[in-house]
Amino acid sequence: MRENHFSTDLFKFLKELKTNNNREWFAENKQRFEASVRDPFLRFIADFAPMLHGISPRFVADPKPNGGSLFRIYRDIRFSKDKSPYKTHVAASFPHLGARKDFSSAGFYLHLEPRGCFAAAGVWHPDPATLARVRKAVVERSKEWQTIRRSKLEVQGDRLTRPPKGFDPHHPFIEDLKLKDFVSSVRYTDKQVCDPKFILEFANTCRKMSPLVRFITTSLGLDW
Repeated sequence: MRENHFSTDLFKFLKELKTNNNREWFAENKQRFEASVRDPFLRFIADFAPMLHGISPRFVADPKPNGGSLFRIYRDIRFSKDKSPYKTHVAASFPHLGARKDFSSAGFYLHLEPRGCFAAAGVWHPDPATLARVRKAVVERSKEWQTIRRSKLEVQGDRLTRPPKGFDPHHPFIEDLKLKDFVSSVRYTDKQVCDPKFILEFANTCRKMSPLVRFITTSLGLDW
């Protein structure tokens, strides 16, 4: 019988953290954070790795507690008016092996937050060069893009009000060419996340969203 990775303790901790977002409270409850939030997510990442490689061996699920797939709980408050030191959600990213800090690439993402859980895939806020290459691929590989758009996969993101410079304003996919992000997402209830089969559901979601990730990845010259 498959054991669940996440429990209601995760959401309970995050709710309390939202009310007590200060260093003193977090220090007193750090063991709770590790036992209910961090460690279960690290186990999830480790168990998800072979499932991810079944979708593509080029993507990474790294269960290291620091510098791996799991994002830090600490907020970067250097340039923010909100000085709350901690995030009130927990998340992980599963990037391409060829991903670099100075280069946007597509990947998979899992976000857990009370009444705000979702999976996402694609590329979010890419740098201008990456965005231009994806738009160019939409034009040059229109049949492949049409297959993605005709599927049940919804592509979302911020959008320009006018066609991007250098692209035909009458192109059949002009509304897609206006996108500044190329992302698909699926929402989950807290109850779904706490179900023992959630890891299978997340893996299935990633597989369904993989055509978008594959299209972006190959348009950037990276192996799938």
